[in-house]
Amino acid sequence: MKQRLIDLITVEGPLSVAQYMTLCLHDPTDGYYAAHAALGATGDFITAPEVSQMFGEMIGLWAASLWLQMGRPQPVRLVEMGPGTGALMSDLLRAGRAVPGFVEAVDLWLVEPSAPLRALQAERLDSAAPRFVDRLEDVAGGAPIILVANEVLDCLPVRQFVHHSGAWLEQRIGLGADGELAFGLAPAPNGLAAPDHPPEGAVLEVSSAQQALGQMIGERIAAQGGAALLVDYGRGEPGYGDTFQAVSGHARVDPLAEPGLADLTVHADFPSVAAAARATGAQVAGVVSQGAFLMALGLAERARALQAAQPDAASLIARQMARLVDEDQMGRLFKVLSVHSPGLSPPGFAPPLGEMS
Repeated sequence: MKQRLIDLITVEGPLSVAQYMTLCLHDPTDGYYAAHAALGATGDFITAPEVSQMFGEMIGLWAASLWLQMGRPQPVRLVEMGPGTGALMSDLLRAGRAVPGFVEAVDLWLVEPSAPLRALQAERLDSAAPRFVDRLEDVAGGAPIILVANEVLDCLPVRQFVHHSGAWLEQRIGLGADGELAFGLAPAPNGLAAPDHPPEGAVLEVSSAQQALGQMIGERIAAQGGAALLVDYGRGEPGYGDTFQAVSGHARVDPLAEPGLADLTVHADFPSVAAAARATGAQVAGVVSQGAFLMALGLAERARALQAAQPDAASLIARQMARLVDEDQMGRLFKVLSVHSPGLSPPGFAPPLGEMS
C-alpha cells in the first residue's frame, strides 16, 4: 500500500488527509478493513461491545423501548453500521428478548463492506439471518428503521486546514526530500467555510462524509420513521484540534509509517452531524456522554445483577463498568447522539437534551 501511495503522489500530486484515509482504510486490495482489520484484545483496538456484554444489552433495551414507542411495527429494519465482531448485535438481540415480540419483528441488516469482518459477523449472528450490504442506502425501504452505529463516524475521512500567518492552508500528504510520505501545506480551496479570528496554528477538521451520513440517516428517518443511535469519541461542541491518528496493537503509531496496516481515525464532529440530520426534518436528542447515557439506561443495576449471579466475577464486572462510564476512561470522551422521528422520546438522554455530562 505504501509504495502504491508513493507512486500515486508522484504522478498526481499530494493527497488530502481525506483521500489518504479513504485509500488506506478502504482500498479493496490493501486497505486496512479489506485485508488487515484486527479487533478485540488480541487485535489493534477494542471497542465497547468487547469491553462488556452490558454495553450491547443497554442498547438492546434502548432499541426495544423505541420499538414499543413506534407501535410495535412488523417488521422493523434493525440496522447496524460497522458491526465489528458482531458482539454488540448479539448482546442487543439477547437483551431485546425481554420485550415480547421485538426480536420476532426484527429484519436484521448489517452495513459492512469488509469481507473478513462479514465472516465473523455471519458466524456469530447466523440464527438472526442477517442481510449484508456495503452501504446504508442499500438497506431496503418500506419499514421504519432502528439504526445503531458504534465507532463509525471516527473512521470517516476528514480534510484538515491549518491557520498560518492569517490564512487557512490545507494539510496534505506528499513526499519528503527522502522520497517518503510526509505532511505538508497547500493553499486551501476557495469557499472554505471557517470561523473568524482563529488562533495561529489552529487546526480545523471538516468531514463532508460525517455530515453526509447525518443527512442520510435523517432523510431515511424523516421519510419512513424510526430512530438512530450514534456512539463515538469526539467533540460535542465546535472547536479546533488535530485528531488524526493511527492505532496498531492498542498503541498510537505514525499514521504515515505503515499505511493499510494500522487503523486510522479522527474525532467525530457531533455538532455537524446533528445539524445535517436536523436539516432533513428529523429530530435530534443529545449530545450526552456515554457514561451518562449508559447510567441513565440502568447500567449500574445490570452490573449488580450480574455480580449477584456471578460473585466470582464481581470485581471484573466492576472494572468493566468503570471502563465504560468513568470520566478518565470511555465515559466522557465517548458521546451519544440520537436521530429520531417526531413524537419519539429516545431513552437515556437525561439530563436535558443537549447538556453535556
